[in-house]
Amino acid sequence: MTDSSAPDSSSEVALGLDTFGDISNGQGGRPKHPAQVLRDVVEQAALADRLGVDAITLGEHHRDDFALSSPEVVLGAIAGRTERILLGTGVTVLSSDDPVRVYERFATLDGVSGGRAEVILGRGSFTESFGLFGYDLADHESLFNEKLELFARLRAEGPVTWSGRHRSPLVEQEVHPKTERPDGVRAWVGVGGSPHSVLRSVQSGIPMMLAIIGGEPRRFQPFANLYRQTQEDLGREPMPLGVHSPGHVAETDREARDQLWEHFAANRNRIGAERGWPKATRFEFESEASEGALHVGSPETVAQKIAHTMRTLGAQRFDLKYANGTMPHEQLMSSIELYATEVIPRVRRLLAE
Repeated sequence: MTDSSAPDSSSEVALGLDTFGDISNGQGGRPKHPAQVLRDVVEQAALADRLGVDAITLGEHHRDDFALSSPEVVLGAIAGRTERILLGTGVTVLSSDDPVRVYERFATLDGVSGGRAEVILGRGSFTESFGLFGYDLADHESLFNEKLELFARLRAEGPVTWSGRHRSPLVEQEVHPKTERPDGVRAWVGVGGSPHSVLRSVQSGIPMMLAIIGGEPRRFQPFANLYRQTQEDLGREPMPLGVHSPGHVAETDREARDQLWEHFAANRNRIGAERGWPKATRFEFESEASEGALHVGSPETVAQKIAHTMRTLGAQRFDLKYANGTMPHEQLMSSIELYATEVIPRVRRLLAE
């Protein structure tokens, strides 16, 4: 099956945005109600669509610091406010979901949006969904392997006979509704950077979306090389490669870094306290902004860094995670506008040179 989740040549690139619906600060620096954050996400996506951004992806989380536990519902609301932007998740936690229901939801979204749905399937970086939905975290790996195999089979949209350990078998059963696409629902496999995950993406026939959230993109070249070499070894047609990284755009480098720092630190320190990480330092932040995964700065700086990342890895898709911790909605909207009107045109010119 040939996938068309993204342009398949280096001359055609897609540039998108990503958010987890982080609980942002409102008036007086107080956290907004999650319901308002969800409405803000719809407004952010509508702005991105009006300004020509290629894709918006919403991450699934089940925590009080993020509002998006049901991203497909929010994507349905966004579909009614937009015309051209791709509508996806980044990621759908397939390990603790049912692949049949996931497929049905995205086939439905694809229908109501006029063929604009896509799903990034992942294991997720948090574990709350396992206990919430009755799964054993010890089965983390086997759950994802099995469910990804079934989802890949469903994309043919014909009768499926399948059996596994974690759910009941299917015998010549079909899933409805069907999409209007010959390849079924657009899909990616979210990969955090392990060779096994790279191989799993290629074996499933679903393109890889590589999450680079720390370190210089060059560190991930071996995974990009393995991805392409495995496709060649298995005789598969070339599949696009996507990259996801955090960042923020403002008028100047200093303004962008100063705006992001306190929200980056608050987010990192909360998660770090749960995982035993040391507190974030400004030195670490500045290093990530200068040499690492943070694509933060003026439009020129961010464009240069995105182009460098895409060239280094040979990627055809880049999604900027523009929401970072408690950053206010107004700053997020400004970042989206600069990304759409100044960063994206610069990236396209740089990659065409």
